[in-house]
Amino acid sequence: MTVHTKGSGTWVGRSMRRVEDPSLVTGQGRFTADLPAVHWVRFVRSSVAAGTIQNITAPDGAGIITAADLKALKPIRPMLSKFNYVPVAQPVLADGVVRFTGEPIAAVYAPSKDLAEDIAEQVEVEISGTTALIDGMDALADGAPRVHAEATGNVIVEGRITTPNFSDVWKSAHTIIRVDGRSRRQNAAPMEARAGHAAYDASTGRVTLTCTTQMPHLVRTAICDLIGMPESDLRVVAPDVGGGFGQKMSLAPEYVLLVWLSRKLRSSVAWTEDRRENLIASFHSRDQHVELEGAFDADGKLLALSGDIVANVGAYSCFPTSCGVEPLMALAELPGPYDVRSYDCRSRGVLTHTCPIAPYRGVSRPVITFALERLMDKAARAFGIEPTELRRRNLIDTFPYTSATGLVFDDGSYKATMEMAIAAIGLPDFRERQKMARDKGRYLGIGFATFSERTGYGTPAFAARGMAISPGFETVHLTIDPSGFVEARIGSSPHGQGLRTSLAQIIADEIGIDPQFINVVHGDTDRSPYGWGTFASRSLVLSGGASLIAAQKIRAKLVKMASHMLEAAPEDITLQSGSAHVIGTDRSITIAALSRAAYHQLQIFNGTIEPGMTETGTYDPSGTFSNACHVAIVEVDIDTGRVEVEKFLVAEDAGLIINPMIADGQVHGGVAQGIGNALLEEIIYDETGNIMSSTLADFLPPTAREIPEIELHHIETLTGNSITKAKGLGEGGAIGAPAAVISAINDALSSFGVSIDEMPATPQRIRAALRSSGKLK
Repeated sequence: MTVHTKGSGTWVGRSMRRVEDPSLVTGQGRFTADLPAVHWVRFVRSSVAAGTIQNITAPDGAGIITAADLKALKPIRPMLSKFNYVPVAQPVLADGVVRFTGEPIAAVYAPSKDLAEDIAEQVEVEISGTTALIDGMDALADGAPRVHAEATGNVIVEGRITTPNFSDVWKSAHTIIRVDGRSRRQNAAPMEARAGHAAYDASTGRVTLTCTTQMPHLVRTAICDLIGMPESDLRVVAPDVGGGFGQKMSLAPEYVLLVWLSRKLRSSVAWTEDRRENLIASFHSRDQHVELEGAFDADGKLLALSGDIVANVGAYSCFPTSCGVEPLMALAELPGPYDVRSYDCRSRGVLTHTCPIAPYRGVSRPVITFALERLMDKAARAFGIEPTELRRRNLIDTFPYTSATGLVFDDGSYKATMEMAIAAIGLPDFRERQKMARDKGRYLGIGFATFSERTGYGTPAFAARGMAISPGFETVHLTIDPSGFVEARIGSSPHGQGLRTSLAQIIADEIGIDPQFINVVHGDTDRSPYGWGTFASRSLVLSGGASLIAAQKIRAKLVKMASHMLEAAPEDITLQSGSAHVIGTDRSITIAALSRAAYHQLQIFNGTIEPGMTETGTYDPSGTFSNACHVAIVEVDIDTGRVEVEKFLVAEDAGLIINPMIADGQVHGGVAQGIGNALLEEIIYDETGNIMSSTLADFLPPTAREIPEIELHHIETLTGNSITKAKGLGEGGAIGAPAAVISAINDALSSFGVSIDEMPATPQRIRAALRSSGKLK
């Protein structure tokens, strides 16, 4: 079930079918792994988490590359200029030292995939093992070995915020509530694992790298910097990409090797990651310890918030965001949607001998939302009131609102979405049903999660982090060709979000044509303008804004030309249904004819217009905040610890909804991932750093069996912080769902006096908590 408020505009607000889908559902998609190659690459990876490489032995005649062959390549070294950041270098292939299980040590190439794999299995690597640090807390212990010599105490980044007079406010509190939250390590596990194909063109000396990336232009820049080649000699193409979720945003060292090898061999080389490689060596996420305390007055008003966050960032820092992305987002956004003026928090990124961390849908916000919502639930229990009532007393309701960390919240509906969710779920009726079920030995629970989602932010937000590379702006080149068809070339690089459809709707409304005549081009550095790709719930806001600006320029030119050709005042011209019309008359001219005139009949305008029909729009906003309330109803089997999610409801405010069907799909997908994060998915290392969850039999993504019907409601709060009035919502489903599910589990088990403050809340952890309660019969 979905409830929407109707959007304005002819095409904006319609649930138009995605133009991306026909090729995908008919098997005509273009994926990296489909490309043929002369040489296939297989990586030899470390079988231990920490050690020094003593010797590498390959079969006679094998094509093999090691770090010794790559001395001319620079290492990957992301940079920050703030927050006590310590730059560390990641070699493309391990050079003398290995720092995590799965780190690439060598690359074997052969004429077929199977042969490359066979040869790789025969490569012998002698490693002298050293002590491995797996948990971030252990890495902070006195005397712990250093993962990188330059990082004292294994702290690679550290931020601290303390507001004035914090101690005085804290001392005035009536009640202090504490949560020790733990988010275990996760993997985005996209349907398509990583893949790369590099083809050398002997006639030009250029290389075309086709790969599963979310940021084609930055991949080009980074690889060229590391190899020392002109960017004009490298074309990067992101074809159809089977899910990214942030894991495919960061630079993979494997892609650097492929480009270098294609130039060396003057041929084509390809690599396709298998699922085991993805689970052990592709970027992980969300491995955090969160110690959180809230100081409340006697009425349940949150006066002050104190936090200490330790993010296990793995062995290296991801490019371009750096490993600061998780701890620094947590530091800045921990207060969430609540009006709290006093704040003290320390957040650290800690190096360990584990796979590097990179952004994953929601980044730190699923973790900090989970911890903050546990705090609110515990506080409500201490005050003897409904958890929703405590939230009602603390949610932001005046805008613009400047948070304790300096973030400026634009117009939102934090209380309204929660009230909508309470009414839709029928909270009083549920409490009656819960009581009746408990009397029969069944344990039902309801959980609420309210949160803010910072979206669509440009250069100013990234520059505040001190990044050497500050992503931000997006550019769109919009052209109407002489035949009247429209092409929008965009810097964003969507991979399942339906952006081609949504942008076509925005452009169509502005220039008065049907979206079917608009083609959106992306993911090709030879065809699209320099842009930052797709991540951080930004694409519709930034690319949509840039598309609207370019379309407004095209519209102005069309109106000016039509005014001249139809002999009417510009204010009397309207564009609709593919033509320019004079209001109140039957005079009109098609947009195709106007476009052809701009190319073929320029002389009739007497020098008043520029040739052709191409305009550029660039958009670089400060950002906007979406918000939502998620509600989960669960039943917990106390004998097995199994959790069944009976119902899930979302009340979401993402501004103007461009395409309701696409918006709903984004929320559905995010919620499904969030339920998986809450209950199932966990990357598990043993004490030596060996990964115990290297297959989908051990790492458990949710299936249709675990996902209930998701009921959606939308409020559309129009904001001045987005030129299209739309806000981002791509990550919201994944942000709120884990907190809502775990809140519901704790509500179901409230009579046992247990507190589940760790995710995923597996049956084993639930049973352990119940046994420790001493209340099981």
